[in-house]
Amino acid sequence: MNTVAVVDYGMGNLHSVAKALEHAGDCRVVVTHEAKLIREADRVVLPGVGAIRDCIAEIKRLELDKIIHEVSRDRPFLGVCVGMQALMDFSEENDGTQCLKVLPGQVKYFGDKLTDTQGTVLKVPHMGWNQVHQENNHPMWHGINQDERFYFVHSYYVEAGCPEIVAATSNHGVSFAAALTQGSLFATQFHPEKSQHAGLALYANFLKWDGKA
Repeated sequence: MNTVAVVDYGMGNLHSVAKALEHAGDCRVVVTHEAKLIREADRVVLPGVGAIRDCIAEIKRLELDKIIHEVSRDRPFLGVCVGMQALMDFSEENDGTQCLKVLPGQVKYFGDKLTDTQGTVLKVPHMGWNQVHQENNHPMWHGINQDERFYFVHSYYVEAGCPEIVAATSNHGVSFAAALTQGSLFATQFHPEKSQHAGLALYANFLKWDGKA
């Protein structure tokens, strides 16, 4: 049976992520901040909600930055929402925050005067269902329709540093990375645990994924 470590640094919707994983497939979920348990897990999930400065501060206070760098390279690893943003180089949030530098790119603010192509004012945060356009045939997309809708809640978005790591895009006034991938790492800006059948399908794929593209 797969053991999945959900990284607990006090800033994620841990209960809903753990329950969704358990519902998606045969696995044992361990919610923990202990490096030993994270290192022993077959798969690792890094969730996240809230302000990036607080997230990074807690990750570093608990000395989880080193283990995140390690396990994101050697086993299936999934970042979710702020958990994805934390993996980038830098975020504009909180007057600028240095992130974990696992993936190249920056996190940017949607802006206070965001409009669509017709000039309609768009709300920030971007909250609710939106289409996700798959940019590759990654195993994490198995059985999930192109342009499927997933649930988003965010005021900041990822601008990837190189196009080859973008696994999916979405649009809210600007085109942004909805999912990223590199090696055994996959990350989503949307919340799979809030995305009903499509989200459970993605978690089920994660439980089966061997970490190869």
